[in-house]
Amino acid sequence: MNSTNHEIDYHIYGEEMQYVEIELDPQEAVVAEAGSFMMMDSDIKMDTIFGDGSNQDSGVLGKLFSAGKRLLTGESLFMTAFLNVGHGKKLVSFASPYPGKIIPIDLSEKGGKFICQKDAFLCAAKGVSVGIEFSKRLGRGFFGGEGFIMQKLEGDGMAFVHAGGTMAKKTLAAGETLKVDTGCIVGFSQTVDYNIEFVGGIRNTVFGGEGLFFATLRGPGTVYIQSLPFSRLASRVWAAAPKGGGKDKGEGSILGGLGDLLDGDNRF
Repeated sequence: MNSTNHEIDYHIYGEEMQYVEIELDPQEAVVAEAGSFMMMDSDIKMDTIFGDGSNQDSGVLGKLFSAGKRLLTGESLFMTAFLNVGHGKKLVSFASPYPGKIIPIDLSEKGGKFICQKDAFLCAAKGVSVGIEFSKRLGRGFFGGEGFIMQKLEGDGMAFVHAGGTMAKKTLAAGETLKVDTGCIVGFSQTVDYNIEFVGGIRNTVFGGEGLFFATLRGPGTVYIQSLPFSRLASRVWAAAPKGGGKDKGEGSILGGLGDLLDGDNRF
């Protein structure tokens, strides 16, 4: 198979707050979502591109269609490309958005396609197509709970996705089924069949405290699960934030404001 994607080397650093360092040969490039860039060597040219850079020679309509699909997943029309315009190898790094793990995905080992949660994508070799995974089952898009519209990564290069908290990798045999909270899915190989099911029972619905829907993943294939979806993290932070413009007294702090000063918090 002739490679249409740039062949990049990489190294992942860190434990809880990871970053991926990508080594680019001359004229190699990587594309990333806005906000993931961390640092880069000189001689790397940073450029905002329309879409994902996978079809820059397909004309205006091709570019518009590619970029327009990203709007359906709530992403920006634009991505950032990092191109090595120097003569030697250069490094560029991208950081995790919140505590978790960076998962390298070699698309050539996944049959050229990998399906992931819409906010899981971090960066990829230029040439990898980042689009929406259209579903034949209409129920997924409308009843998917935490934005269960999936992205698809297509090509034969490296892509990197992020899992929040602790990552679990499950290998499903043919016909084997796994039921997962929709927000806890990071991604899965294209051979996995997925659907949304309603959590039945009035007690579960009204008093359970969980989502009304969960995803059913059926093998064969590989599934990546995250223990801390960003939506769950954000809701906990929002619930603990001071409301009405008031200042909180500190968790479990009898001293209140004085305790904040002793802790090094000098806000007034």
